[in-house]
Amino acid sequence: MRLADTPAPVRAGGQAEAAVPAGHDQSSDRRFEAALAAVAAGRAAVAAARDDLELEDWPAPRKLAPYAFALAATAYRDGEEAGTGKLMLLYDPDGRDGWTGTFRVVCHVQADVEEEMAADPLLGEVGWSWLTDALDLHAPGYTAPSGTVTRVITEGYGGKSDDPQATGFELRASWCPAASSGEDSADELSGAVVAWCDLLAAAAGLPAQGTVAISSRAGHPRAAGPGGRRRR
Repeated sequence: MRLADTPAPVRAGGQAEAAVPAGHDQSSDRRFEAALAAVAAGRAAVAAARDDLELEDWPAPRKLAPYAFALAATAYRDGEEAGTGKLMLLYDPDGRDGWTGTFRVVCHVQADVEEEMAADPLLGEVGWSWLTDALDLHAPGYTAPSGTVTRVITEGYGGKSDDPQATGFELRASWCPAASSGEDSADELSGAVVAWCDLLAAAAGLPAQGTVAISSRAGHPRAAGPGGRRRR
């Protein structure tokens, strides 16, 4: 599963549609529609709790599973973009090797981080714990987690030699929600959306829900990196 297989975003027009296979059967359609309703519930919960995250539909990947749906998120701090993420819900009625059911959640989060944080050898472990702690809280039945944490250092040369060095954090992960072969997976799928958003908020240095940021990030907010944009 490579996030590079995800098509480019739709910048104009209506909402992106879920990917549905040709010759699909009604029972599979109903299960996927129920899963989409659960994802929508998680999205609504995030929107009700946070005003520093914006979620939007993203074009669904067509190659990773017969059924798929995707969301994109942008984190804002003081009106400036502080991080971005993608979440994909994949459904294969026949399951897949390595899956523990018929659904798989894939997520990606990236954010600029301070240079000293990027140099911390524990960043990978800490970053992974942001995800697992969020899943333990919101979708505790998850199984078969897999992923990577990457520290990114961007340096300019030639015409860009005067550009400041940028350091970033990227996490890619996937897991199967509990009861993903039954009808009671709604809470797990809703929780997966909330957990992904908690991960993005942590990576972007945003305060947790209902708390005040007291870390060094709060006192020294990072400037928006290359391509950073103000909130619409």
